[in-house]
Amino acid sequence: MARDSAANKKTQPGFNWRLTFGILAVGVAGVSTAVAGYRVSLYATSDPRFTLSHDRKDALTILGLTYASRSKVQRVFAADFDRSVFSVPLDERRRRLLAIDWVADASVSRVWPDRLVVRIRERQPVAFVSFRSGPLLIDAQGVLLEPPPQAEFSFPVLSGVREEESDADRRARVRTFLEVQQEMGYLAREISELDASDPENIRVVAQVDRRVVTLLLGDGNYAQRFQNFLNHYPEIRQGSPHAKVFDLRLDGRFTVKE
Repeated sequence: MARDSAANKKTQPGFNWRLTFGILAVGVAGVSTAVAGYRVSLYATSDPRFTLSHDRKDALTILGLTYASRSKVQRVFAADFDRSVFSVPLDERRRRLLAIDWVADASVSRVWPDRLVVRIRERQPVAFVSFRSGPLLIDAQGVLLEPPPQAEFSFPVLSGVREEESDADRRARVRTFLEVQQEMGYLAREISELDASDPENIRVVAQVDRRVVTLLLGDGNYAQRFQNFLNHYPEIRQGSPHAKVFDLRLDGRFTVKE
């Protein structure tokens, strides 16, 4: 029995001081790191050297603005002045910038020690659209844009777009418009209006020989059909001097519609 008792004592594990000290050391290090992080955060958010001040002209620098409203961009950061730049929620400010007309993308950066730099990428309009409320611009994503004051654009009109349409529907019509323009190349400069309401039957309005005509181009071969019409227009006009609408959907043939 004595031998068995002695053997049991030998096999029982002893207290692991190394493991205990290791755990305590990790705990102390974690607390120290947390305290240091808190002190750094407190310093960055309270030290006046990091304050976004109205007294500094370049405290808020805005780059990339042409048509978007500068005042709207500035209002996004109105509550950040007289506070540390490290207190500014950059993601939230970017989200609000993206909601501004004409802003396609935006970034906000802190610049040591007390500045913010805003970089704006504006939307690029590709056409006019006409509604009862007045003309608007539209970009390649189908986003409608208010024409900025005192700005001049020379885009064609994209018809067939409705205000109540979804973004996806408008995007599809703009995509059709851009595909027709790309295929027509330099001839697209002659087009003042394109109707994309029916992608299977594209209609364009163009000025030919100082006359405004409407052409039905169908669903392809736009450049070839248009160029062929231009080549033969003198004789077409001679045979139909008052015609204003022509059907070009059959290659090599021109049908007077009106």
